[in-house]
Formats: sequence, structure tokens, C-alpha cells
Amino acid sequence: MRHSAPTLSPHRWWRDAVIYQVYVRSFLDSTGDGIGDLAGVRTGLPYLKKLGVDGIWLSPFYPSPQHDHGYDVADYREVDPVFGDLGEFGRLVADAHRLGVKVLLDIVPNHCSSEHAWFREALATGPGSEARARFHFAEGRGPGGDVPPNNWHAMFGGPAWTRVTEPDGTPGQWYLHLFTPEQPDLNWRNPETGAHFEDVLRFWLDRGVDGFRIDVAAGLFKHPELPDSPDPEADARTRDSVNPLAWNRPEVHEVWRTWRAVCEEYTARDGRERLLVGEVSVPTAREHAQYVRPDELHQAFFFDLLGAPWDADAFRKVISEAMQDIAGTGSTVTWVLNNHDQVRTVTRYGESGTEGSGLGAARARAAALLMLALPGAAYIYQGEELGLPEVVDLPDEVLTDPIFRRTGSRARIRDGCRVPLPWSGHASPFGFTSGAEGAKPWLPQPGWFAEHATDRALADTRSFWHLYRDGLQLRRGLPQLGEGTLHWLESTPGVLAFVRGDGLVCAVNFASRPVPAPVSGAPLLSSGPCPTGVLPGSTAAWWISDGTTP
Repeated sequence: MRHSAPTLSPHRWWRDAVIYQVYVRSFLDSTGDGIGDLAGVRTGLPYLKKLGVDGIWLSPFYPSPQHDHGYDVADYREVDPVFGDLGEFGRLVADAHRLGVKVLLDIVPNHCSSEHAWFREALATGPGSEARARFHFAEGRGPGGDVPPNNWHAMFGGPAWTRVTEPDGTPGQWYLHLFTPEQPDLNWRNPETGAHFEDVLRFWLDRGVDGFRIDVAAGLFKHPELPDSPDPEADARTRDSVNPLAWNRPEVHEVWRTWRAVCEEYTARDGRERLLVGEVSVPTAREHAQYVRPDELHQAFFFDLLGAPWDADAFRKVISEAMQDIAGTGSTVTWVLNNHDQVRTVTRYGESGTEGSGLGAARARAAALLMLALPGAAYIYQGEELGLPEVVDLPDEVLTDPIFRRTGSRARIRDGCRVPLPWSGHASPFGFTSGAEGAKPWLPQPGWFAEHATDRALADTRSFWHLYRDGLQLRRGLPQLGEGTLHWLESTPGVLAFVRGDGLVCAVNFASRPVPAPVSGAPLLSSGPCPTGVLPGSTAAWWISDGTTP
């Protein structure tokens, strides 16, 4: 089966870009307080340029009480002093652009912080006020209104409603928060909300950013009547946006048309295209495709590849659906294997979840080559290029994830993929912080991080880092990354193989046993030792077709 996307011209940078996700507080600390900052990101730009990425996506650095590490925003048009200031941000953008690196910001429109000026005003003014109309305030049910307005549960555990104390000291209305009580959901049916965020976009676009990653892009609108859900715990159980009364409402598409028009306005001024990429979690690739229609988001993360088990048939299914439904809109698929919310691939693909297992590392390397070979764009999460496993044994007392605070369960916590990066040396803080001896990163780094430190990775040509760097260099020499076709090749069970329109052949052996290679001759690049004519188990390789490949 052959999959192709419409031919579009001229080339648009985002269609085949590789973007590096910078989790700012864990990237590099320049001040010695144990928390990464914008100056640290600026220091790391030459490293990222050497790796070969096209741009960076910065996690939220806005003023925030940090109940959800910046995804509870108190001011959308400022920099939290822990990360720097607007001057430092300007220097970061200027340095990135001098290196040819794009800069994307993380924007959080579904909810804000309970310390945002709007929410403080809402608490102070009472029921029926214009300030409360910016959020979802409602009267409770039952005697005295002591039962929440509906039965929804928050994604991070517990009820999705919190009751407030009114200005006169009496128990009052309830407000909706689909994540934590410190993150009240904004009411997007109120025109003030849309106008506010349009101003926010323009504020940062005027400061030179190249686009935005949009948090919870399938959110924003709720059913206008806020009825009970037949499965109120579905979001918390799956930790995904599956409640159709709260997510993926049809009204959201008009917001993305408005935001796209703002970006196109700036693009028209100087010819520098601005990008909107959404965090879109919806049930099917076909629904996903609705977000990337020509007048909406440019791209949306395709999480089905990240969620697929290590199985050739499962990977083929999700790739085929993406190429058919998403690429068919005129967009390109945005592939991702890791991010700040998910267990890292080295651990996820390992046996019994063992951190750093040899099998998990081999599979993670193979998956990386597969992702980089697929037509479209790709996002890399910091540390992925170092082969970092998940840190699975952080003590309870250091955990900061609100999921743990609200549920007491370690099953879905995200701290393990957010531990600060190791840059150099043999002991913590591994060059992450420039503070005095004894300075501690905000999350503890295990001793085995030394095996994955950047200085060691750069010196070892067999490292994850060199695999990523070599893969990115080869991508640049391929003419059809964004617009390429994909044709599946016949292969033995457990093997996934395809050829692209530009002649690149990629094969991945998901099984443990070696199989004959689909192309004669030595591969251009492989995720592990790959003798000519053989594709070992848990290995991926690239070739250029000799013209005889079917």
C-alpha cells in the first residue's frame, strides 16, 4: 500500500523539522540554585546546533507557583525570576536565530493558575460577577449546595470541582479544574478569553518567536450544560482526555482558525513562517486530522506511535493510519516517541521495565531510526539523544508531580523523566548546576547517570548521541522528508520495512532473531552492529534502494 501527501510548494520549514523539547528547569542551571533557566538554555545552544536539530520547544517559563511545574500560569506575558527575565529571553532568541535554530514557546490556554489575577478577582467579586464568567463557576447540588455541580473527575485524580469560600466567609460556588485545584479551567465561551490569548500570541510573536506548542489543544470548550458523565473516572483512569463532555468539542476548531490567522499575519510581514503545533489527544487518527486542516493548526503531535507496544504489526497500523488520515490533509505527521509526561523509551521498551536494560536501549535506538526515517516532522525530548532511562526509584519525599500528591500512587508519576540532565563528570550534579560544591539539582540524579553524561556520549562514536546526530545529518540529504511517499515492503513476521519515494529503505527487526536484510550491501546507518545482508534482532537500519527493491 502506498501512502502519499499532496505536493505543496514552496518548501515550508516545519514540514520536516526536527524539534528538540527543552524542559527548562532540567536542562542546564546557570545560577547555582539547582533549577535550569533560560541562560542555561542559551549556553546549551551550540550543543543543540551540533546535534543537528532545527528548533527548540521551551517548556513554560512564565511566572507560576509551580504546582504543575509551570503549566499553572500566573502571568502569560512575563518570565518567572527563577528562569530569568525578558531581557534574557530576548538574548536566547537572538542567539538561537544566529545559529539557525527556531524557538517555539509552550502556551497553556485551557487553564491558568489559581494565582492568576483573573482568578483572584473572581474569588473576590463573588457569584454572578463578570470575573467569575471567565471561569466555570457553578452552584453545588444537594442540601446547602455541598455536592459538586457534576460527577466529573480530574485527570490527575480526585473531583474536578472545588468549593470556594465567598467574600462574606460562607461556603459558596464550585469551580471546575480538569487537572488540579490550582489550575482552574478558563471559560472559552467568554469572548474575553479569546481576546486575551490573541494578545498573548502577539506579545511573544513581537519578541521573535517562531511559533507555539499548544498544551491540551483538544480542550478549551466543555459541554455548555456541564452534565454528568456516564464514566466520570475515565480521564483519571486513563490519564487521557477521553470525556467527550470536556474534550474534543467542535467549537475548539474556530479558536485554531483564529490563531492560524494571527500567525499568517506575521508570516506575511517578513516571509518567516510561524508554527502552531498542538498537543492533541483524540481517539482516532481521523479525528486528529481535523486539527491540522489547512486553516487550523500546522501540526499536531501523533501520540499513537509513542503509545504503540513494541510490535511490528502495531507500529505498521499506527503509521499507516497517520499517513492516510493526517498527511492526507496537506499537513505532515508529527512523530514523537518521548516527552515530559511519558516513561522514557529505554525503560518503556525494556523487559519488566528495568531501567537501562540492554534490550530496552537496543529497541529505543531502533525506534529512533524508524521515527527519523518517516516522512514528516519529529520531536526529540531532552535526554533522549543520550539514551537516558527513566529514574524509577526516586524517594517519595522528593516527588513533585501533582499526580502523586493527589493520588498517593507512583504508577503514573512523571518525575522520573524530568530529572536534570547529566553534562559531565562522574557524580551529581554532573555539570548541571554551576553552584558551589554540594549544590543539588531540584530532583536527585542517580549515580548511574555518569554512563549517559554528555561529555562521555560525545566521545563515544557508538553512543545514542552519535546515532541521533548521524541520523539527522542523513535526513538533511534526503529530498522528500515532508512530502515523501511510503511504500511497505514484504517482510518476514516481526519485521517492518518500507521504502520512501526518495529511495530510502528503512527496516526494523522487532524480533530477537536475525533475518535477511531487505537490501543488499552495507547499510547507510544502523542502530546497532549490522553485518552486510543481515538485520539482527531489535535493530533498525537504513539503505538507499539499488532500484531493485519492490
